[in-house]
Amino acid sequence: MTQLPPFDALVAFSAALRTGNMTRAAAELGVTQSAVSHRIRRLEDFMGTPLLFRHNAGLAPTPAGQSLADGLADLLSEIAELRARCLSAASPGRLRIGIGAGLAHNWLLRRLPDLADRHPQLSIELVVVESEAPDQVAGLDVRIHWLPVSELHATTTQRPLFQEQVFPVCHPSLLPASFVPGDPAVLRHLPLLHKGPAGRATSAEWSWPAWLERLGLPPHPRESLRFASIGPAIAAALEGAGVVLARTLLVHDALADGRLVRVLPVHQSLPCNRAHVVRWTIARRTDDRVKCFVAWLCEGARRTEMNHARREAAIAPS
Repeated sequence: MTQLPPFDALVAFSAALRTGNMTRAAAELGVTQSAVSHRIRRLEDFMGTPLLFRHNAGLAPTPAGQSLADGLADLLSEIAELRARCLSAASPGRLRIGIGAGLAHNWLLRRLPDLADRHPQLSIELVVVESEAPDQVAGLDVRIHWLPVSELHATTTQRPLFQEQVFPVCHPSLLPASFVPGDPAVLRHLPLLHKGPAGRATSAEWSWPAWLERLGLPPHPRESLRFASIGPAIAAALEGAGVVLARTLLVHDALADGRLVRVLPVHQSLPCNRAHVVRWTIARRTDDRVKCFVAWLCEGARRTEMNHARREAAIAPS
């Protein structure tokens, strides 16, 4: 039998090269730094040549190490998919879909009956995952990621949805009777709902202080409520707790049926610097179930985008 390289050493090498640092690799793997160093030395002994060298910026591969790294990423990806293959064999009609809670609750769930009508052969299991979770979540066939717009492109294992806009919305009952549509001054008197930990730097479209400054308004006298993620923040807005900065997909349905309303004119929206991308595993590239789901998902996103554009054109000033 062909002698195989030590698997734990391959994982340690991959982590060290990806993080550029033995300490960070050790933290990622849940072992000590010396354990990572020992595993990499064992791998170098097996290969018969050095694989990494140190420089001012951290770790870099030797020519032999780069050759190993070029083939290792796909290999580890295939190994990580073994559980998904076993689950698929046990439940051949089921697709496990990883998705963020906000997108699931505010957009996807309402559309699942349409998926069942169009593709009754599909059995879907939704797995709620955090946006920051690692790419390889055990057993997922498809995952909807929330990524920088620079990654919004199509590949053999990825399709983009669409780039969203960010704008403030609230429950209609929160607006005073004297409210003039589009007047930003109303924000001075309404509770503002914040997303993300206090003190963490955030991009301008998600920052209430940045919005107030851009609109020529003074800082808000007090912070109302703060939420770790967008889903609960939108839920609070739906209950009339305040104004939330939200993005297109998550509030499209609530705006369409009047549960939420825009606070500012359409032209004051800001482009979101991240976007949704649907990805599937390499092993699922030719899977007809995945093709059906991805085609349906992308069609739903396009339909939402078109409906959103039509509604915004109708309310934009002539």
